[in-house]
Amino acid sequence: MAPTTAFPADHGELGKSLDKPVAGLLRDLKSRGLLDDTIVHWTTEFGRMPCSQGSLGRDHNPAGFTSWLAGGGFRGGVSYGATDEWSYKAIEKPIYCYDLHATMLHMLGIDHQRLTYRNNGIDRRLTDVHGAVIRELIA
Repeated sequence: MAPTTAFPADHGELGKSLDKPVAGLLRDLKSRGLLDDTIVHWTTEFGRMPCSQGSLGRDHNPAGFTSWLAGGGFRGGVSYGATDEWSYKAIEKPIYCYDLHATMLHMLGIDHQRLTYRNNGIDRRLTDVHGAVIRELIA
């Protein structure tokens, strides 16, 4: 099923309302010399399906969503991975939150495999038993 007609209008307006403040934040951090040492991570709770099942908007999609990173030693202007032609599933260089967390921790100088916290009497890792640093994202 094709996206509803409300989708393009909503995304267009929401995108416009977000672009200027985010650009301002990044410009401000850069002008103060803080972007070199600050990681800006923007992501969603989940991805969106390219379709809906009768409701306005689009259905949740855990198999393909977008995150972006700026500053903190990450390469600028890089696109990593891709979904299929329907934006349904990651098919090129799929990663998981563990990989993203491992990479951000690496950029903060923290070894994700050694970082543990105590929970219910058990030492646990933010990246669980997973996670690999994504070297292609590092400047």
